[in-house]
Amino acid sequence: MIRKPWIIDTTLRDGEQAPGVVFSPHEKKRIAMLLAETGVDEIEVGYPAISAAEREVIREIAAMNLPVRLTAWARASLADIELAASCGTEAVHISFPASRLYLELMRKEQDWIREQLHALVSKARELFDFVSVGGQDATRADIALLQRFMLDAEAAGAERLRIADTVGIATPASVMSLGAALRQVSSLPLEFHAHNDLGMATANAFTALGAGFEAVSVSVTGLGERAGNAALEELAMALAMSDGFESRLDTTTLARLCDAVAAASGRVIQDQKPVVGRSAFQHESGIHCAALLQNPLSYQPFLPAQVGRNDFEMVIGKHSGTAAVIAHFKRRGVEVSKEEARELLDTIRAHSDRLKRALRAEEIDAIREQNSVKHA
Repeated sequence: MIRKPWIIDTTLRDGEQAPGVVFSPHEKKRIAMLLAETGVDEIEVGYPAISAAEREVIREIAAMNLPVRLTAWARASLADIELAASCGTEAVHISFPASRLYLELMRKEQDWIREQLHALVSKARELFDFVSVGGQDATRADIALLQRFMLDAEAAGAERLRIADTVGIATPASVMSLGAALRQVSSLPLEFHAHNDLGMATANAFTALGAGFEAVSVSVTGLGERAGNAALEELAMALAMSDGFESRLDTTTLARLCDAVAAASGRVIQDQKPVVGRSAFQHESGIHCAALLQNPLSYQPFLPAQVGRNDFEMVIGKHSGTAAVIAHFKRRGVEVSKEEARELLDTIRAHSDRLKRALRAEEIDAIREQNSVKHA
């Protein structure tokens, strides 16, 4: 059976909650447009109760009439829901405490959740086309309380339940178990909201889609609080390369989208960032480069063009082989024999050792010129 996961992007809400990150109204509108072009199903566009300025930019994004569901985020508060309703989004997400710890922090009891679910969801359904509710810190909640919460949400009229791994402690195994436990009591659509504190957010989001969850929330580059969220670009490629999933996501737009969010957030994309990082398509090992020149998929899971990047790059340094050296000069219209390439490699490796890095193109060219003079 082919599954069609519902992808919710929260870059404009949870992503902007990353410490020190502030998007301008122009940047928010551009990111929303790029997300729609990428093909996400839903954008969690912001938290209206923050300020009048936040509400204004949400209204402006809503006025763009993008082909994607827009959702405003609200606390379990009538005031928050009414402010969200003034912004023109078709959907609202209402967040409740789910764990005993969070109930204690808010000085609330389980009965309060049941009462508020019925009161707030009923009101929200009058104001919005779609109402989602969520449990904060749900992965640290007692399973019996979580099952009760799911049943109460369904009875109140909620159309989806978000399970938030608020402090990022879930693992793929625990997500599987959680999905099974929740599906025992209700068929209400489920969403998994992953955080990356243990480096498992994308894996947990992907696992959730096979464990009874219909939707997952992600952010571009994984931007978010602390260690971030599940990364849209990583999940997009995992879905594209996996049997059994059919996604609307256009992976060729990912590089442009990630570059735009990186620039707007001031968070540089690390070289080793999966999918869109510079090193994801850089190669130095002689064995790897020789194989890549014959078949670019030999040491890459997918081609750079599939995510909107340019061709792979061969780096010349300590671990390089003759094939990469020959290819380097061939691109410059210079034929180099295998014998000459071996000779040049000795000098290249010595320089790389001394400099503690790979060599630049001009440095490699200079080594050949020096070698040619020596043999003249």
